[in-house]
Amino acid sequence: MSLPAVPSLLAACLVLLVGDLLARRVPLLARFSIPAPIVGGLLFALGALLVGRLWSGTVTFDSSAKSTFLLLFFASVGLTADLALLRKGSRRLLRFLAALFPFLVAQNALGLLMAVVLGLHPVLGLVAGSITLVGGHGTGAAYAERFAQDFGLLNVMGLTMTSATLGLVIGGIIGGPVAERLMRRHRLEGPVDDGKGDGDAVVGPQRTPITTSSYIAALAAGLAAVVVGQAIATALEGAPVTVPSFLWCLLAGLVLRNGGGALGLRLHDASAELIGSACLSLFLVWTMMTLDIASVAAVAGPLLLILVAQAVLVMLWSTFVVFRLAGRDYEAAVTSAAFCGFAMGATATAIANMQALTRRHGSAPESAVVVPLVGAFFVDLMNLAVLTFFLLPGFIVGR
Repeated sequence: MSLPAVPSLLAACLVLLVGDLLARRVPLLARFSIPAPIVGGLLFALGALLVGRLWSGTVTFDSSAKSTFLLLFFASVGLTADLALLRKGSRRLLRFLAALFPFLVAQNALGLLMAVVLGLHPVLGLVAGSITLVGGHGTGAAYAERFAQDFGLLNVMGLTMTSATLGLVIGGIIGGPVAERLMRRHRLEGPVDDGKGDGDAVVGPQRTPITTSSYIAALAAGLAAVVVGQAIATALEGAPVTVPSFLWCLLAGLVLRNGGGALGLRLHDASAELIGSACLSLFLVWTMMTLDIASVAAVAGPLLLILVAQAVLVMLWSTFVVFRLAGRDYEAAVTSAAFCGFAMGATATAIANMQALTRRHGSAPESAVVVPLVGAFFVDLMNLAVLTFFLLPGFIVGR
């Protein structure tokens, strides 16, 4: 059975609501701040696998709108990014970048080492490294085509997509526990009385409630940023350096927010943040719902062992490097959770980890600006540089 767009969206909303209920009511999930989309989507995928084994037939969803939700989310990130606040948190940004670059080297070195130990082609160690875990599905697909041609690897695309998908799940699971442990160990507390701890949509410096007008204005600005971002991405297709369209959408939103502010036009931050939060949740739950766990299990094999080793590296690095360099405070703990998200999955997972924590403990305004910009822009440039080094002819990966 194939569901069209509207029933598919309804199913995603229902699964997200179930995940949110479980994430709040199940003590273990609440304690470790596991994001609701990961909970609901993974539960649905497991249920679909069980139903498929008991009864023949499958249900497919129309996910054509999923990419639009992701673009609108990044546009909303730009619309809520105050450059004045970013300048204020520039020290945290530089420290975060200082922790990130050596991690990319370590992540790929670990992947190569595990591939050699397991008797795999060294390229597969890079596939289970920053290509898919930091780069995500898009970067993984691009490199998979190249590896299939250069090295004649069979099923490399399936392994690449499996690595990126499993990384997305693991990144959403480990971020909350890492941050909660850091907060307990260092006795850190967030600003739970700032209006954000209960998840209400009254955040940031604007304490006024959301209205229909403010919401429509923020939605219009977000859609405008998506249109502009996609137009720029299309115009620059074939350029020497490929910049993903979601980054252009973020930058377009950034210009609208700060350029409009200079002209005296200011959007309602809470409205834009609510739009971004909803779009992110729907994107993640849709991704998890369409996860074919049986196919993943069939091709995972030794790849899973590499990903487990990578998850351990990420948790150790976020605890002993990111947290300390980011300031050893509540914001640093939130940043550590976000680091787990995009170091194993994607920037969207990083933001989901942050939201799960700030909903419970209070806002982290500097991290909310620094992490999306690092995850959407700086990390891609650093990853490209590191991968170019590892893939040099005759170096580590023979030609």
